[in-house]
Amino acid sequence: MPKLSDLPKRILIGRAQRSDQLGETLLPKRIALPVFASDPLSSVAYAPGEVLMVLSIAGVSFYRLSPWVTLAIVVLMATVVASYRQNVHAYPSGGGDYEVATTNLGRRAGLTVASALLVDYVMTVAVSVSSGLENLGSAVPFVAQNKVACGVAVVAFLTLVNLRGVRESGVLFAIPTYAFVAGVLGVVVWGLFRWLGLGDHMAAPTAGYTLRAEQTHLAGFAMVFLLLRTFSSGCAALTGVEAISNGVPAFRKPKSRNAATTLAMMGALAVVMFIGILALALHTKVRMAEVPATDILINGRPAGGGYHQDPIITQVAAAVFGNGSIPFVFLAAVTALVLFLAANTAYNGFPVLGSILARDRYLPRQLATRGDRLAFSNGIVLLAVFAAILIYVYGGDSNRLLQLYIVGVFVSFTLSQTGMVRHWNRHLRTEQDPKKRARMKRSRAINTFGAFLTGLVLLIVMATKFLHGAWVAVSGMVVFYLLMSAVHRHYSRVSEELEADDDAPEQLLPSRVHSVVLVSKLHKPTLRALAYARAARPSTLEAVTVSVDGEETRSLQEDWDRRGIPVPLKVLASPYREVTRPVIDYVKGVRRESPRDVVTIYIPEYVVGHWYEHLLHNQSALRLKARLLFLPGVMVTSVPYQLESARDAKQRLVRRDFSAPGAVRRGYQKQGAPGRGANDGTNDSTTQSRT
Repeated sequence: MPKLSDLPKRILIGRAQRSDQLGETLLPKRIALPVFASDPLSSVAYAPGEVLMVLSIAGVSFYRLSPWVTLAIVVLMATVVASYRQNVHAYPSGGGDYEVATTNLGRRAGLTVASALLVDYVMTVAVSVSSGLENLGSAVPFVAQNKVACGVAVVAFLTLVNLRGVRESGVLFAIPTYAFVAGVLGVVVWGLFRWLGLGDHMAAPTAGYTLRAEQTHLAGFAMVFLLLRTFSSGCAALTGVEAISNGVPAFRKPKSRNAATTLAMMGALAVVMFIGILALALHTKVRMAEVPATDILINGRPAGGGYHQDPIITQVAAAVFGNGSIPFVFLAAVTALVLFLAANTAYNGFPVLGSILARDRYLPRQLATRGDRLAFSNGIVLLAVFAAILIYVYGGDSNRLLQLYIVGVFVSFTLSQTGMVRHWNRHLRTEQDPKKRARMKRSRAINTFGAFLTGLVLLIVMATKFLHGAWVAVSGMVVFYLLMSAVHRHYSRVSEELEADDDAPEQLLPSRVHSVVLVSKLHKPTLRALAYARAARPSTLEAVTVSVDGEETRSLQEDWDRRGIPVPLKVLASPYREVTRPVIDYVKGVRRESPRDVVTIYIPEYVVGHWYEHLLHNQSALRLKARLLFLPGVMVTSVPYQLESARDAKQRLVRRDFSAPGAVRRGYQKQGAPGRGANDGTNDSTTQSRT
């Protein structure tokens, strides 16, 4: 059985998996769709509402322009999906936009894309969770009153599920995602049938309300700006499309083909649901406003602060199925749930991108490490921390968070498609096969149009959303860019410093090895350190003690002489009762006298069996080691001595069942079993050095 301290971890995230089980975590298309596409699919719960809310600024009469805005969004969606189908075929390694931009446009473009994606992934979690809480809060007042606490709890749950591994999280998320898709398509099909086939009258709960227009009789530039702002708000439907290109390695073989098919399925479903919901919203006379308390009028009076504006999808479901009916309740429930789970797109994209950036030395190497369940655990936890902070700062308000949204994703869209154009140009210069050239030219045309269109949308988003909050996302991108640049400079500097040269001085043997055993008392740990130092056969060997108490020092000297220890004992005076400084000064003096000599310091240390015992032992040794490690030409060797509590702890480990998950990986073995880590207690020193 696993040890007691491992039980909570095993209960929460499951049994550890071997590296050769990685293939078992790969996803079929039916699971990959909800894992990577839940974000763009769930956006139909709020993106159509964003279109109507912005148009409501000019009054309900401007709702007639929403079909044209929807058409523009659909064209953009089809273009982006078609463009990314080229990406996954050309770059199936999982680097996605970052790899495309870095390879074809250079390091700075790649870092810009990576910064944009990292910000967008964090925003995806915060927006999805906050929006889901608002849907759930309309039915459960406790959630509405405690949005921040509930939001952090949901983020923690999603983190835990993803730490269990991508396949298990995919299976868990597949059910509500498919239920949501079925529910929305059910609303659309039944609503259109009642409208076009039966001619039934359907009215949304807000159909009888009126809107107070903040601006009327818009014309010229003001009207164009309003339409552009409406379009940019509706583009929230495209967030998460790029996640599939970053997650190609998680697909089963053939990876590129399966990823491209999943992209097409996602695009088709998103377009149908977006158009259907908005069409039914217009037919059932849904009324939505950016500031419903003042801009929605009920019987000629403002709705007031107590008014709760239901999401567009809830109002459409009430009109089609009837408020409070079983289908209505079902759709409301799965909508709230899928909005929570839409964050899973980011949980799959952020850790993979983080691992690639860590491999390229732009982020700490720990982000490239897979955890017990073969997921990039450190990246998952880091994403959760960032998202929780964002939810706390913005109070879980999705309307405020949406203003920060989609800037990053269109930066990555534009640079990625521009990079793909250069990719095809490079390959066309060398390709001679007519069929392949024709296919490349077709792909280049698609990516060229995609780069132009997404670049235009990026300009629109920046112009219409920058002062409304998009500047925060841009600032986050700048911070990530500078941070990754600094990390890369550090790793490059260290790598250059550590690179071995043919004539490196580190290859030259030292003239002599001068060993020093630090002594506080003459006891078993000291005797073991002396024996180990003598066995190393250094050029010179001496013991050093610091005189803090004169009586104790004299007693130590007498005991030393009485035992006849064949190592000279040197006493360092310390009038101010310091231990660290006299030793440091003495070692520096030895180095000055013989710069080509190496000084090895042996420090006896206690090995304890309980965490609290660390507070009672080895504190002086830790401080001394921390200082010695900064001295060039000085080696620091810890000579451990196991106390009784440590031996008891070892026996408890021996009695364990070593078939527990992760036991072999952590180096545990059965008593008497051969292999690395077996130790008889005689060769148990560890060495740290700085040369």
